[in-house]
Amino acid sequence: MTDSKNINNPVGQGGGQRKRQSRAERQNNGPHRNLDRQGAADKKAELVRKMREKARAAEDAAQASDDNAQS
Repeated sequence: MTDSKNINNPVGQGGGQRKRQSRAERQNNGPHRNLDRQGAADKKAELVRKMREKARAAEDAAQASDDNAQS
């Protein structure tokens, strides 16, 4: 009788011919996903930094114009 045909025990593949995949890898969440997540986190951090710089610059400009108006 043949074994069940799933990714970790395919019919016609003798033992050890194929790397056993973890549950995460079978769901396409393998090690490459961690790199994707890190890249996304880096992009987000850069975007937040730029937004804060723009907000700080706008705040400084508004404060400078307020100081000029009061003079």
